[in-house]
Amino acid sequence: MMASLLSDFDYTLPPELIALYPPKDRVSARLMVVDRETGKHQQRRFSEILDFLNPGDLLVLNNSRVIPARIFTSRKTGGKVELFLLREREPQVWTALVRPNRKVKKGDFLNLGDPKDKVTVEALDDSVPKSGERLLRFHGKPMKDILNQYGHIPLPPYIARQDDSLDRELYQTVYAKEEGSVAAPTAGLHFNEKLLADLRKKGVEIAEVTLHVGYGTFQSIGVEDLSQHQMHEEMYEVTEQTAGQINRACQEGRRIIACGTTALRVLESAADLRGRVTPGRASTRLFIYDPYKFKAAQGMITNFHLPKSTLLCLADAFLGGRRLLDLYQKAIDEHYHFYSYGDAMLIL
Repeated sequence: MMASLLSDFDYTLPPELIALYPPKDRVSARLMVVDRETGKHQQRRFSEILDFLNPGDLLVLNNSRVIPARIFTSRKTGGKVELFLLREREPQVWTALVRPNRKVKKGDFLNLGDPKDKVTVEALDDSVPKSGERLLRFHGKPMKDILNQYGHIPLPPYIARQDDSLDRELYQTVYAKEEGSVAAPTAGLHFNEKLLADLRKKGVEIAEVTLHVGYGTFQSIGVEDLSQHQMHEEMYEVTEQTAGQINRACQEGRRIIACGTTALRVLESAADLRGRVTPGRASTRLFIYDPYKFKAAQGMITNFHLPKSTLLCLADAFLGGRRLLDLYQKAIDEHYHFYSYGDAMLIL
């Protein structure tokens, strides 16, 4: 079997098709509906997903909530320092990326604005040269208040603008609960409360898992042979209730539809070969690319992803047959909008 190559997952996107702002109405995004068996597709609106999900289907959502993880500080010299929070180690203590990293040393203090609110650099990460990763302790207000006052929504690098007040609301799913992500599970951004209520009314069952999206989702694959790529680690949780819902649907032969690559990775990480999942908290480094035998899901909602990204590889594997980039070209020809705030695809 030939190796799966990164160069197989490249395409050219006209810059004007990158969605820089969300649609005013979440459900108004365009939806490309794709049949996995035939590869045929339809062009619809996201609100019309009601036509494709059936009574008895189980829709699995990722309820992770994006934190305002980007914080701008200053050194005592007045030099500006940007922090990007990665992981909470204990109350008020976080691992973070620091830019510029070379001037920030262990023992330094960083100012937030209010003289009572400061950041101490407690340690450097020597395991990754020039990574810019630091262990930081926040002083003054409780961390939740610090994030609310000083934090900015960490928009992806391809959204070339500063975050604004609308992003606090719209770069967040309406069902987000568990704080911890530094990027939104973007397939879920298209749902509003009414559409979720209409799905329940139709008889679609809804379950929630949690996967906290890490900074690695922004990082590109650095090797040509995909089997050599080391996936970033992300934490996930499947509750007893959710495991019961998934396992009943599996046993009864009902379709399981994952909303987003994150929900799909939880299902595949937690499932055994029969598709039954085990409840609990764990971490995953699962990298899905073709060929891969899916165990738990029969459908997926996803956005249009960056070239040469792990998300693109996963969506391609789920569709199968290396047909995804042909559909991406059709989406480009039809002027779909791409990436986090862009349009959606339903693969069934």
